[in-house]
Amino acid sequence: MSQVSVMTKRNIEKKKALITGSTGALGQALSRRLARDGFEVWLHYRTQSHAAAQLLEEIESAGGTGLLARFDIQKSEEIDAVLVPMLSDFGPIDVLINNAGSASEGYMMMLPEEKWLEVVDTNLGGFFRVTRACLKGMVRKRGGRVINISSLAGARGEVGQVAYSASKAGIEGATRTLAVEMARWNILVNAVAPGPLEAGMASSDQHERFIDQIPLGRLGRLDEVAGVVSFLASDDASYLTGQIIAVNGGMGM
Repeated sequence: MSQVSVMTKRNIEKKKALITGSTGALGQALSRRLARDGFEVWLHYRTQSHAAAQLLEEIESAGGTGLLARFDIQKSEEIDAVLVPMLSDFGPIDVLINNAGSASEGYMMMLPEEKWLEVVDTNLGGFFRVTRACLKGMVRKRGGRVINISSLAGARGEVGQVAYSASKAGIEGATRTLAVEMARWNILVNAVAPGPLEAGMASSDQHERFIDQIPLGRLGRLDEVAGVVSFLASDDASYLTGQIIAVNGGMGM
């Protein structure tokens, strides 16, 4: 069942940032960084209620504030039931970070259609549904940031990742077009495309395979991606829109 859990301590003067998929490794890093930057963080999750509550408690203990929002980004009715009322009650957000995503490995000729549809609808459909809900408030206040988490896979082929690569390439195209559409309202739209990260390596074999392809000779860290997102959410990025920023140690140059 969808639900909203609201912290008792809120600072209505703070800027607000919504991070989808906040309970994953990258989502947690993004949430902590934005909270440290002074944002009230809206922590989205679908199933990991305990992890979301722990993250919120950690942020509160460090002096931050935030909200918990549970909904499925694949279901418009849940967004309408949870996120839309939050935006109405607490005001439009300043920064949306579209981080929630899904992946499925397998050669295309053997990939079940339902797996293809799940990945594409989560990564592209979820972006569409959540962003559409948030843009109306940004337009009314004539400002905002949309930061999409893409991937090196959006620009480079990887065996067994056809659905994921297609969805991330779509995110990058949508980022550029939405940036053009929203510029008149001072809504800046950019994407961050990480390469392989330490937190995502399941085995030493994977680690070594990627290391050989990275000019800097190491995997990326979660905080390095979060730092770029922090910059895009800051006043220093006020003249930057429609960009795909690769955070990959030079991989794919």
